[in-house]
Amino acid sequence: MSAALDESVRRYTADLRRYARALVGHAGEADELVQECLVRAIAQARLWSRIRDPRAYLFAIMHNAYVDWLASRRRQRNYIELQLTVGGRTACAETQTAAVELKDLERALQHLPVEQREVVLLVGLEGMSYQQAAETLDVPIGTVMSRLSRGREALRRLTEGRDRLPSSPLRSVAVRRGHLRVV
Repeated sequence: MSAALDESVRRYTADLRRYARALVGHAGEADELVQECLVRAIAQARLWSRIRDPRAYLFAIMHNAYVDWLASRRRQRNYIELQLTVGGRTACAETQTAAVELKDLERALQHLPVEQREVVLLVGLEGMSYQQAAETLDVPIGTVMSRLSRGREALRRLTEGRDRLPSSPLRSVAVRRGHLRVV
């Protein structure tokens, strides 16, 4: 493995793990997704010297691994398990309110369409610029802005109670291979 790839893996693994956990909602599956992402990156080590933005490249690999994971889940008819990890159980009302708000946000995120959830997580959680998110997802920057706007509005409606959460997350996901970049 090249030194640049080794440094990128060390530097961005925690970011990839956080993003994967937010995408799939379960620590074990998130770790598998990160592992698949890193295996794919290492398999392409000979190309690493030509990569302009290693973080965006790793997130693009993660995106493709996630799309493959979704397709696999759909074929197996297994559904994403929602799991909330809240640290510590205290009697403080403020902490309990924050935990409930966190749970509401997590549930609302799982009910967003995949395309919107990915953009919201890349920009909001991972702090990517619109341009970096567009490169990661291999879509135009206007598409990122549109998906982010719709995703944020949907999250506001869902967390403020203006829209009711369905009993289960969206299960039908239209994945179009034509717009994905093969990494």
